[in-house]
Amino acid sequence: MALHVIVGKGPVGTTTAEELAARGHTVRVLSRSGGTSTDVVEHRAVDAADAEALARAAAGADALYNAVNPAYSRWPTDWPPVAAALLTAAERTGAVLVTMGNLYGYGRPSAPMTPDSPLAATDVKGRVRNRMWADALAAHEAGRVRITEARAADFVGPQVPAGQSHLTRQLPALRAGRRAWVVGDPDARRSWAYLPDVAATLATLGTDERALGRAWHVPTTAPRTQREALADLAAAMGAPAARVSGIPWPVLRAVGVAVPMMREVVAIRHQFDQEYVSDASATTAAFGLTATPWDDVLSATAAALREPA
Repeated sequence: MALHVIVGKGPVGTTTAEELAARGHTVRVLSRSGGTSTDVVEHRAVDAADAEALARAAAGADALYNAVNPAYSRWPTDWPPVAAALLTAAERTGAVLVTMGNLYGYGRPSAPMTPDSPLAATDVKGRVRNRMWADALAAHEAGRVRITEARAADFVGPQVPAGQSHLTRQLPALRAGRRAWVVGDPDARRSWAYLPDVAATLATLGTDERALGRAWHVPTTAPRTQREALADLAAAMGAPAARVSGIPWPVLRAVGVAVPMMREVVAIRHQFDQEYVSDASATTAAFGLTATPWDDVLSATAAALREPA
């Protein structure tokens, strides 16, 4: 069995640890606060920005996974030292560095996004992610490390805390029959990444040499608008028919004066006011990975989040 070390114990790190353990690997999860180890997953307290500590904890690992999740408003300050520490640890240990990425780097898309789409982001968060990828790719091409990256659309599924999902944060309103107020155009088509599919993609990239030196998209089902997805979730939960409206951007800007998180959302308005679709056909062609059927995503989400009788 190979040793796989995951940095970060949020939804992505936890679900990926479960996926790797189910595949028979030895799994170690590193996080600032540590955790309770089990028979299948070991937890250690390690600062993700401490390259020396990361290298010691990842000694002997076949793969090192970046599943860190800095506060949304702190990406420019928190990501650079963490990304640099992970690159250093991967170089010292020889482990493949598998990074959990996203679609921010593409900026405002004019078509479905693929890993070959231009990294044209002009917003701060998109540029941060692009700098991370450029540094990792340069180290890979110089022969210092072996790297790959999985890029995912917005998360969905019961594994995602309500506050971290544009869909599940609307569940209380759906249950009560209230109007769901969403960010952006509720009728713009979007891709949604089921978290177990994210974990399966990461685990595959960390165990297949063909993944190295490039980024891959997590497979998703056919795009659904926020209105369609929330209507589907309401029906799956047996809730009243969903009523969905978009929050006006002037309102969001006003709220952003006092709420940093909302200010960051306004800064990436381009992700919500038009079609935002991921194309993962290259991942499917290379590895045979496909998305969990949408009906199964709905069933799992509704079953886990339905209010007790």
